[in-house]
Amino acid sequence: MFTTQFRDELVRLLEEHARCDPRVVGAALVGSAATGGQDRWSDIDLALQIADGVDPDDVADDWTAWLRTEQDVADTLDVHGAGTLFRVFLLANSLQVDLSFWRRDSFRATEPGFRVLFGAPNAATEPTLPEPANLVAMAWLYALHSRSAVARGRLWQASIMLDGIRERLISLACLRHGLNPHQGRGVDRLPVGELDALAATRPCAVEPEELRRAHTAGLAALAEEAARHDQGLADRLAPALRALALTQ
Repeated sequence: MFTTQFRDELVRLLEEHARCDPRVVGAALVGSAATGGQDRWSDIDLALQIADGVDPDDVADDWTAWLRTEQDVADTLDVHGAGTLFRVFLLANSLQVDLSFWRRDSFRATEPGFRVLFGAPNAATEPTLPEPANLVAMAWLYALHSRSAVARGRLWQASIMLDGIRERLISLACLRHGLNPHQGRGVDRLPVGELDALAATRPCAVEPEELRRAHTAGLAALAEEAARHDQGLADRLAPALRALALTQ
């Protein structure tokens, strides 16, 4: 396990390397390190602004080679979003290091928590939130497959489909309460009563009766959540959700 001292020293090393790289014209810490919410489990999230005329992918590859010489890198993962490469490093001591390589004209805060180390970012944008109707639609799609998986005796598949329903229910609840709806980041701040209702949608065992119970709870929670966001949509869905009930 990494220590906070190790993480802080690595942040300083990364910032120093960024300032010494002429292709990097700006840098910012993102996430908990920028909002004051950092704890011993927090990772490093560093956004880099790349100079005009420079390919961010080339910079990413050079930084990857450099970081491998400085640290024991176990693996990397590339994620692309909004035209930006996010390269995630897993160090051998379990520290996660996220480096993102932004073109000059797209370097900006896209969510709360963006502490500029140097450079001039562009105007911040509001975070993109999922559409409630899309979340509801994905939930009923998972419910369709949950029903068929249980009926066919595909119990592990059914468990995964139930997870899909619950994840969308969590996002819908977080949206209503103004919490971060992505990846369960706001779920632990939901009211206790709503968390109890969500807990009922989680099967306690990969067994037919328990999966049936969780499926029924998921349908009920979906009907309630849809009504809280859009009563008209909930009314249109009601017959279909009733038809999705599992029969013996």
